[in-house]
Amino acid sequence: MFFRRHLLGPMLGSVSRAKVNLLFGARQTGKTALLRRVLERSESAQLFDLQDTALRRQFESDPARFGREVRALPKQTRVVVVDEIQKVPALLEEVQSLYDSAPGRWRFYLTGSSARRLRAGAANLLPGRSHLYHIHPITRWEEGGADLAIALPSGGGAGRAVGRAGRAEHRLPPPFPEQTLQRRLLFGSLPGVRAESVATAAATLDAYVSTYVEEEVRREALVRDIGPFQVFLRLSALESGQVTNLAKLSQESGVPASTLKTHYQVLVDTFLGHWLPAYGHPSRKRVLTTPRFYWFDLGVRNAAAQLPPTRELMQSNGGPLLEHWVAQELIARADHLGRGHRVSFWRTVDGVEVDFVLEGPRMDVPIEVKWTERPRPEDARHVELFLDRFGDRASRGFVVCRCERPQQLSERVTAIPWHQL
Repeated sequence: MFFRRHLLGPMLGSVSRAKVNLLFGARQTGKTALLRRVLERSESAQLFDLQDTALRRQFESDPARFGREVRALPKQTRVVVVDEIQKVPALLEEVQSLYDSAPGRWRFYLTGSSARRLRAGAANLLPGRSHLYHIHPITRWEEGGADLAIALPSGGGAGRAVGRAGRAEHRLPPPFPEQTLQRRLLFGSLPGVRAESVATAAATLDAYVSTYVEEEVRREALVRDIGPFQVFLRLSALESGQVTNLAKLSQESGVPASTLKTHYQVLVDTFLGHWLPAYGHPSRKRVLTTPRFYWFDLGVRNAAAQLPPTRELMQSNGGPLLEHWVAQELIARADHLGRGHRVSFWRTVDGVEVDFVLEGPRMDVPIEVKWTERPRPEDARHVELFLDRFGDRASRGFVVCRCERPQQLSERVTAIPWHQL
C-alpha cells in the first residue's frame, strides 16, 4: 500500500512539469515506491532500472543507446524514469540531449542513492534544466494525526495531489500510521522497517548495515580498504550527534584522521548522514565552530553502532536518541523548505548551548531538546540567552520534550510534546 509522501505533490505539480526531476536519497527511503506512484498517475511511462545488471552493462558500453531507445518510444509515452542514475552517469548527457532537442516531449524522473560517482566523474546535473529533490525517511508531518507547532514545508501532506492531466485531485493517499516514540527511537523511520515486527525490523536493520552499507561501498569502490571502513562505521554511529573530533577518533580506531575525513564524506555522498554546522551569525561570545555529524536514520545508526534495540537502550540513552530524532526531523524540514533554510547548533566556549537552530531567510528558531516529561522554566534558560543575543534574528523558541501538552515556560519559549515538532 502506498502512503502519502510529501514530495509527491511537488514532483507531479506544474512547477516541475517542464523540468528534469532529480530525486536523491539513501537506499530504502522510498524512492522507487514514490516513482511507481508517479508511473501509476501517468497514462504511459517507461522505466529504466539500472539495478538490472544486463541493462546497466548495455548502457555502460553504449550510452547513446538510451537516447535511441527513448526516441523510439510510442508518442503516447511521455514519462521516462531512470532508477539509480549514478550507476551510469553518462546517461545524464543523453537526457540533456533529449530534453534540449524536444522540449516538453518527455518528462524525466531520475533517482540516485549516491552523489559520489556523479561528483567524481564531473557528471552533468543539468543546471537550469532540472529540479533537485531529496527524500528522507518518514517524517512526522507525513503521519496521520500530525499537529505541528513548527513550520511545515509548503506543499506538504495537507495540500492537494495533482492528477494525470495536471488537474488537482482531492483524493490523497492515506498518511503513514503513527508510531510510538520508543519504536521510532529504536528502529528508525525507513518505510519498509516501520511495517515490520520488532524481530524482523532488527534483522532488516542489521542486514542494511552489513549488506548495503558495507557491500555497496565495496561494489562502488568508494573506499579502497573495507576493514578500516567497518571500524569507522561503528565509531561514527556511536559518535553521531557529538561534535566531531577526528584526532580523538583516529586514536581510538587507529585509522588516520585524513582517512576518517574521507570516510565521513562517503557517508554524506551516499546520503547516510549530514553535517550540522555551528550557528554562523556574529556574537560577542566566543563560539565553537566544529560541526556535528548525524546519521540519516536512528534505526540504521543503532544497528551500525551495534546497539541492541531494547528497552534498556531507551532507559540509558533516551535523551541522546530523542535529540538525534529531532535533528533528523529538522534537517528534513529545512531541506523541503528549500533555499535559505538550514539547521545548525549554537555552543559557546563557556558551555552555553542550544541543541538546534532552524535558520530561515529572515528569522531563526532556537530549539532545545529535553527528555523530561515535566519541563520547567529553567529548561528554557539557554534558549532565552540565544534570544537575548540574537534578537534581530529570533523572537521565539521551543523546548521539545515528552510533556503531554504544550506549556509556556517563559514569554518567548514554549515547551511542546515531541509529536508536535
